[in-house]
Amino acid sequence: MPPTQVTKKPRIERTTKGYVGSLTFPVKFLDQDYQELHQNCQVNKKKYDDQKFPPERSSIDPWRKLKLNQDKIKWLRPSQIVTDPQLIVKGVSRFDYAQGSYLGNCWFLASVGALTFQKDILKQVMPAGQSFAKNYSGIFHFRFWRFGKWIDVVIDDKLPTIDGKLIFVHSKTSNEFWPALLEKAYAKVCGSYADTHAGLVSEALKDFTGGVHLRFELKTAPSNLWELMDRAAKAKALIGCGTPQGKTSANTVLPNGIVEGHAYTVTGVFKVTYQGQPVNLVRVLNPWGHGEWTGDWSDRSLLWNQVSEKERTRCRSLANDGEFWISMEDFTKRFEDMDICCLEPDFLGGSSKCHWTSTYYNGSWEAGTTAGGCMNHQDTFWTNPQFRFRIEELDEDCAGGNCPENILVCLMQIHEKKNRSLVSNHSIGFCVFPVPTGVKDEVGKFPAKFFTRIRPVADSESFINAREVMSFFKLDPGEYIIIPSTFNPNESATFQLSVFSKSESHERNKKLVMTYV
Repeated sequence: MPPTQVTKKPRIERTTKGYVGSLTFPVKFLDQDYQELHQNCQVNKKKYDDQKFPPERSSIDPWRKLKLNQDKIKWLRPSQIVTDPQLIVKGVSRFDYAQGSYLGNCWFLASVGALTFQKDILKQVMPAGQSFAKNYSGIFHFRFWRFGKWIDVVIDDKLPTIDGKLIFVHSKTSNEFWPALLEKAYAKVCGSYADTHAGLVSEALKDFTGGVHLRFELKTAPSNLWELMDRAAKAKALIGCGTPQGKTSANTVLPNGIVEGHAYTVTGVFKVTYQGQPVNLVRVLNPWGHGEWTGDWSDRSLLWNQVSEKERTRCRSLANDGEFWISMEDFTKRFEDMDICCLEPDFLGGSSKCHWTSTYYNGSWEAGTTAGGCMNHQDTFWTNPQFRFRIEELDEDCAGGNCPENILVCLMQIHEKKNRSLVSNHSIGFCVFPVPTGVKDEVGKFPAKFFTRIRPVADSESFINAREVMSFFKLDPGEYIIIPSTFNPNESATFQLSVFSKSESHERNKKLVMTYV
């Protein structure tokens, strides 16, 4: 007898490339067309004024959460601040900018630091052909990946200042403005500058790439994490990390130089030889542009005197620029979590004999029909969307090696409100169940009694109220069902389920087949 069917199916869409919302055809944010607006300004010989993100209180701090005297704020174009404004001066660098003192958006700026290393990704976010010289009309545009689709965001170049100085992110070169304009575009997407206050570095990393996201809790990190970081860096990944919150919400600077509750950029990894033994190092950047770790392998650590001159010259810097080296051992002790975001997942495997394929589905939980809650709710859990797939057997070289894991599952909930700070995430997670041989030919949803007999073989470990949860694990060959859910029943939301699976390189065009049932 086939499993019971629910009467109403949620919206399930398999995403594809080349659609509206792809990088090739981004969605025009707030229906603003950059090319049309720019051409109109050129024809009418006027500078652009963005009426949908005006130079007003609503664009800075609509709820007065920031400690700002808005009466002192003046919105100025770069040409009113300096005599020779430039978008970029001598290339884009992680050392170009420093965080403003009024806004706690270190999570965003730490992601910007990672972005500066990957020029191809930077070109996606900041399209070419923009400047303060040729065809300048006071209009710029940037692109971000938001909840499954790329969007093109148009802004004017009016920036908030007090006494002629930028109050938020500012370039260390006074006439360079790409950091401030990028920050403004992202603030517009979030609803206001204040809406970018506080967040997770993973959010902006994902919004810059739309790529594969992997998160690690460093206290329980795998023993080969440094090797994975090394592969990710070589694969042009963006990497960020964060420190644990202290006793208060303040960003307290500890005696060792580390800032509590703060986001940082991982800017490199390197292995040195110290007293005949290899030492794995991690290079980290503070988005404040100053303030560094003072322990082992820091700028002035005496340990640098005991490595080769070649390694010391390549790595060591005495500048107080916020960047420092730290051993992998201290990194996992002093930092709490780390996020890796990469355009392609192949860095996960560490073997040329393996390739990773990806499948994406957009779906929804609808109260009363397909929002069944977690496994604690046995009567309704089965009504959640169910996705069925098969793991094929791999050859020995591909199945083993440095990466025994063969599947990465990511679940992201989608809340597209005007103001980011008003978004209230549900606690979400997922479970993976094996499909026994005796029922593999059955069609439709598996009923409640199925899940009382079969236990999950993998899951997201916990339900958390984050934008995205994920898990990286190994499954034996066979058939499985993934069930994404909210923790509580009857919580409506849309979601994107992403599954990355390992396959052999000669089957590069073969995709994981995942079916909604």
